[in-house]
Amino acid sequence: MSEELSEPPSQPGRVPGWWRDAVIYQVYVRSFADSDGDGIGDLAGIRQRLPHLRELGVDAVWITPFYLSPMADGGYDVADYRDVDPMFGSLADVDALLADAHDLGLRVIVDIVPNHTSSAHPWFVSALADGPGSLARDRYLFRSGRGAAGELPPNDWQSVFGGSAWTRVAGPDGRPGEWHLHLFAPEQPDLNWTNQEVRDEFLDILKFWLDRGVDGFRVDVAHGMVKDPQFADTGRDPQSKLLGVEPLPYFDQDDVHEIYRDWRKVLDSYPGERIAVAEAWVPGPERLAAYVRPDELHQAFNFEYLKTDWDAASLREVIDGSLAATAAVEAPTTWVLSNHDVIRHVTRYGGGATGLRRARAALLLTLALPGSAYLYQGEELGLPEVADLPESVLQDPVWARSGHTERGRDGCRVPIPWSGPEPPYGFGPGGSWLPMPTSWRSLTVEAQRDDPDSMLSLYRAVLRARRAHDALGDGGMRWLPSPDDALVFAREPGFVCAVNLSGAPVDLPDYGDLLCASDPIWRDGGGNLPGGSVLPPDAAAWFAR
Repeated sequence: MSEELSEPPSQPGRVPGWWRDAVIYQVYVRSFADSDGDGIGDLAGIRQRLPHLRELGVDAVWITPFYLSPMADGGYDVADYRDVDPMFGSLADVDALLADAHDLGLRVIVDIVPNHTSSAHPWFVSALADGPGSLARDRYLFRSGRGAAGELPPNDWQSVFGGSAWTRVAGPDGRPGEWHLHLFAPEQPDLNWTNQEVRDEFLDILKFWLDRGVDGFRVDVAHGMVKDPQFADTGRDPQSKLLGVEPLPYFDQDDVHEIYRDWRKVLDSYPGERIAVAEAWVPGPERLAAYVRPDELHQAFNFEYLKTDWDAASLREVIDGSLAATAAVEAPTTWVLSNHDVIRHVTRYGGGATGLRRARAALLLTLALPGSAYLYQGEELGLPEVADLPESVLQDPVWARSGHTERGRDGCRVPIPWSGPEPPYGFGPGGSWLPMPTSWRSLTVEAQRDDPDSMLSLYRAVLRARRAHDALGDGGMRWLPSPDDALVFAREPGFVCAVNLSGAPVDLPDYGDLLCASDPIWRDGGGNLPGGSVLPPDAAAWFAR
C-alpha cells in the first residue's frame, strides 16, 4: 500500500513548502548500486536500494544525470534530454523508480543540464554541418577567431576544467573555421540562451519530466547560460580559481534570472509542489539569494558553508551571512557538506580519526540549522576521499585537461560499499568502475547497521530526532553565549545545539535533556558547571527542555 509523502509537523509562523525543511540525499548514479554486473551503477540498482534511504530517514533523493550521453563528463554531456542511456536503463526504469520512491514516501529530483549539451547532440551535429550564419549554429556560441587568419581564440576565457574555453572547428569545406565556446570540456558546447528556440526547448524538457512525475530539478551550472554580450577578455589567469569568489563575464550575469522566472511558472503550473535547486557558484550570499527570490528557484546550494574551515568564528560568519541573505528574499537556506564535485568532508576536516570526529559533529551542526540539507551518498558511512586511485583508472576530464597535474573528482565518486568483506562490497554482481579500497570492509552498510556507535547509526538517530522535534527544520535561531572555539544556539520551542570545534573539552551549562551527541559526553556536573555537561573535542550535542 502506498504511503503518503511525509511532511514535517506544522509550526506557527512557518511558510509552507516541503523543500523548506527537507533532507535530500544525492545519488551519483554510476556509483550507488549496480544491478546488472557491468560495474556501473544504474536506475534498477537505485530502485533496489531505496529502502536504505527510507530507513536512513531522508525526505527526497536527487539523482545525477542518466540521460543518453557519450560520457565525456560522467553524463553531464547530454545527447538526448528525453531518453535514458542504456548503461543506466530505460524510461521504463525511471517510471518504476518514481513509483517505488513515491510508495516509500520519497520525492525524486533529477538533474537538468541547461548550460551546455553534448557535442553528439543532434543540434550540435547540425551546427557543424550547416556552417557559419546558419540557424543551427545560432543555438550555440560560435565566434570568429582573432589573428590574421582567425587562428587565435576569440577571447581569453578559460574552461573550468583547464585550458581555453574555445575550440576551433572545421568548416563544411574542411578548412579551419569558427570557434565554439565550452566552459567545461570541448565535448560540452555552451548553448546560446539569447536564442528563443533554446529557451522553448528547455521549457518543453521540464514539462516532459514533470509529466512523468519527477518532483523537481537540480539545475547544473545554474549561474551559467547567460554571458557578457561583449565577450570581453577577463585579463585573469587562472580563472578557475575565481569561480564563486570574484565576478566573471561568463557566469552569474543578471539576465539569467529572467530564465528562471519562466521556469518557475512551469513548475508552479503542476500540482504537488515541484521544485528546482540551483547549483550556483557565485561571489557571496547576496548574489546567491537572488536565485531563490519568490518568483525564481526554490533552493540554492550553500557552497560558502561547504568551503568553510572547521573554525567556530568562520562558520558563525557564514551561517549569519547565509541566513540574512535568504531571509531578505523569504527563502530557506540550504546546507551541504559534500557532493560529487568536491573532496569528501571527512578528508577535508583532517582525515583519519580527527576527520571522522569532526564529520560526526558537522552532521549535528548542519541538521540543527534552519532550512534544508543535502547529504551525499556514502557520507552516512563516513567514507573518506580515495586519494590514491591509480592514474590509469582516472576518468574525470579535469585530469586530461590539466595536463595530468590535477587528479580531478574521481576520488569522491568511488562506488559506495554495501556488504561483504571484499570489493566490490555488494555494489553489484561484478566489479566496480573505480576500484574500492580494501580498508572499506569495516565501512559497509552491513558492517555498520547494527553497531550503535557507527556513523550510519548516528545519521539514522539524528535524522529521526530532527523529524520528531518541532524546533528543527525551517524557522529561526538565536546564538547563545559560548566558550571560545564553540558554537551554541537555540531554536524554539526548547532546543539547543552545542558544537565544540576546539581540541580541548568544553564545559556547558544545563541545557536540558540530551537528545543525541556525536560522541559520548559527561553529564550532571562532570565539569565545572553544576548540572551541566562536558563536550569533548570536535563534538556536538543536541539538548531539549
